[in-house]
Amino acid sequence: MIEALSTKKTLDLVDKSLLIVDDDNPFRERLARAMEKKGFKVDQADGVKTGIEAVKSTKPAFAVVDLRLADGNGLEVVEEIQKINSKSRIIMLTGYGNIQTAVAAIKQGAIDYLAKPADADDVEKALLADPKTKAEPPENPMSADRVKWEHIHRVFELCNRNVSETARRLKMHRRTLQRILYKRSPR
Repeated sequence: MIEALSTKKTLDLVDKSLLIVDDDNPFRERLARAMEKKGFKVDQADGVKTGIEAVKSTKPAFAVVDLRLADGNGLEVVEEIQKINSKSRIIMLTGYGNIQTAVAAIKQGAIDYLAKPADADDVEKALLADPKTKAEPPENPMSADRVKWEHIHRVFELCNRNVSETARRLKMHRRTLQRILYKRSPR
């Protein structure tokens, strides 16, 4: 099933099933489209409950799971995946990374831990990496400006595109936020 990982080619895999569990709908949709273009057969879930149901029905070979979900902790989904398919390769994603959660994710069975917003290429590399070797650093990591821009837009979407609420939560002036939102994304 996953024996072809050493070639690092999605097309060579026997089982290309990938489950993405994330409650950030725009991010999940974007990542799902990108991973489908890379050859994965993608299923999506937006929470712990729907994630566990999807695991039971699809038994994915690969999974990308957000740590903090609206209805609970992504580690519950990781645990369920490990019960059903112990050879699944699971990546944890989070916007709130710290050492304790990374250790907990690895103990539950995740093979890597990436900070949001993660690039589809980085996710693919982590999923297909040789388990015996250390993952390579990203070839083109996002600039600090791009990470900041992504974070601001994510909070903006989570606040239902309300500028005043977003500015309050980010502790910034509303007009400054409007200028940032008006600009194009940095590279």
